Amino acid sequence: MKSTNNSFNCLFLVCLLLLVSVNSFEEQQIVKRSEFPDGFLFGATTSAYQIEGAFLEDGKGLSNWDVFSHTKGGRFGKLNFAGIIFYNKLIDSLSLKGITPFMTLNHHDHPQELEEKYGGWLNPLMQEEFTYFAQICFESFGDRVKYWTTINEPNMFAEMAYVRGVYPPAHCSRPFGNCSVGNSDTEPLIAMHNILLAHAKAAKLYRERFQSKHGGLIGIVVHAFMYKPLRNDDFDRDAANRALVFTAAWVFDPLVYGYYPREMRQYLGSSLPRFTSDERKLIKDSIDFIGVNHYGTLYAKDCIYSSCVCSNSSCIAGGDHPIHGYLITLGEKDGVPIGEPTGMPRFFVVPRGMEEIVDYMKKRYPNKPMFVTENGYSSLNPTTAQAAELQHDIKRVEFHKSYLASLARAIRKGADVRGYFIWSLMDNFEWASGYELKFGLYYVDRSTLNRVPKLSAKWYRDFLTGEKTSNAISFKHTQAQLSHK
Repeated sequence: MKSTNNSFNCLFLVCLLLLVSVNSFEEQQIVKRSEFPDGFLFGATTSAYQIEGAFLEDGKGLSNWDVFSHTKGGRFGKLNFAGIIFYNKLIDSLSLKGITPFMTLNHHDHPQELEEKYGGWLNPLMQEEFTYFAQICFESFGDRVKYWTTINEPNMFAEMAYVRGVYPPAHCSRPFGNCSVGNSDTEPLIAMHNILLAHAKAAKLYRERFQSKHGGLIGIVVHAFMYKPLRNDDFDRDAANRALVFTAAWVFDPLVYGYYPREMRQYLGSSLPRFTSDERKLIKDSIDFIGVNHYGTLYAKDCIYSSCVCSNSSCIAGGDHPIHGYLITLGEKDGVPIGEPTGMPRFFVVPRGMEEIVDYMKKRYPNKPMFVTENGYSSLNPTTAQAAELQHDIKRVEFHKSYLASLARAIRKGADVRGYFIWSLMDNFEWASGYELKFGLYYVDRSTLNRVPKLSAKWYRDFLTGEKTSNAISFKHTQAQLSHK
């Protein structure tokens, strides 16, 4: 990642080309590439901050994650040509390999200077900074990049940075966390409001100045679990629906319909920011496609008509607060996990959830094309596993085969899904989890930096080359800081 002080970076998700038997996962069937439509994009993803290193090279300044991960200006900075050159070379190299770039402009990190100067996404001025950065990317790369995502997982970012306080700027309040500053009930709503308007302004810029010339598409990506009622009653069924509303629809409803979801307006009241009439016109129908990052399924339990107490690591506190829709989500029922556990505490393997989340999006947002922009498996007990064990990742192969089979069913039922990208191309820095979690198709030897293909990489290669369809590269040019003072 090449970055500097005063702008955002672009983030590249790299898409790779890539049958062993399925045994333990529920969708135990063969899935073939031919089950997907012509032109369907397959890929594997990376994030610049999570793989590139070089955090102070080529004119790059500190990002919020540089400061946060090492801790116990002027507006609209000048262009960082080293960053432009770096990503031009990367895009051109991908093109030579027949790989389609799928670029995300912001993946959780931004210049630390903007955090210190404005207070980050709590300040409306971030909207203009982001739009300025987006313009640089559109001008520099738009002739070769036809798929643009503005912001990755704004719902996850708002939750982790402003509710729980485990991402920078580490704002939170009890019972969600123990931070020195922050208000978990209001700040995530303010941050999201500014993020949505920043997206809409960047999308307007792209559509007015670049789309007709370059013929590309622009959208946004959410982190989306599927939710099932903990108990077989109307209260928990409503809670499962609210969980989807307070996560995915929080982002997509304004960008499709121009309003926050009715349920959020009902429960959050005056705490939920309002769009002006001009802002509603700006944000409405401001996405060409929906991006979904899906990793698993959770139970949802209503906290309006019953008490909620978190008693296991898969449960998040605060169900009695409106910011979470008066519900809790958890991965166990009577001590039994909803699906096979993975290395990530709340990521359980429930393949049918892929079909269900895609079906939910299809019904709530008719006629919007979809991409599954992340889907991946974290190895169990990665810190104790030997390199050889990590490379023989049969569980990861089973995971992707079962989730692809579920996705194929959703497509047969009429969902307009146009791509599927594996997270991730290689083992990387997994934010607050550091290097402990392993999602990659490639194992990285941290002492030599050698990248070794795992069994899953070989399976993906065979899956993709077995039948002829276009390759894709999802590439998130995360805060590539293309400008500085």
